[in-house]
Amino acid sequence: MAGRPRGIDDAAILQAAVRVMGRTGPARLTLAAVAGEVGLVAGTLLQRFGSKRGMLVALAERSAREVGELHARVRAERASPLAALAALTAGAWSAVATAEEFANHLAFLCTDLADPELHRLALASQQAEGAAVRTLLDEAVAAGELRTETDTALLARSVQAATIGTGVLWAVDRKGTLAERRLAALGSALQPHLHPHPHP
Repeated sequence: MAGRPRGIDDAAILQAAVRVMGRTGPARLTLAAVAGEVGLVAGTLLQRFGSKRGMLVALAERSAREVGELHARVRAERASPLAALAALTAGAWSAVATAEEFANHLAFLCTDLADPELHRLALASQQAEGAAVRTLLDEAVAAGELRTETDTALLARSVQAATIGTGVLWAVDRKGTLAERRLAALGSALQPHLHPHPHP
């Protein structure tokens, strides 16, 4: 069985898995396809992850962590909490460029919901995103970007519902890019809560 080739770490393999998942959907995803994406053999992935499901579990665990990492990165790069929220919204699905890719990733989510462990990880990822959005909304209130009476817990749920739901609409009508549509949905959700006289 092949050993671990130098320079190809698990993160690179899991990133390749995301690309392949977008092209294939659940039915046609194989370890061989992912291995070929990074120039390995399927036996190497079998050695690292144990099975295709093991690879999917590793990817789901990484996805939950990446929400927090993306939040920290966009916040550090932007003075405005709402600008950071926009960057988080646009970046969350940055790997998806076409409606077909979106549909394939959505199909994976549907299969995750039937698997207790993968469902737990999908829930953790959703909760991590919700916490990141709520934190940025709280900071936006403190910074004077949002009205002081804003219920940030309720607004965070509305933002998640709007930005996730608009992906399905985009996959059907295919107008613009997914990032553009998610940002438009974010803007619509935030509009009633924007401070009329934001602090400088």
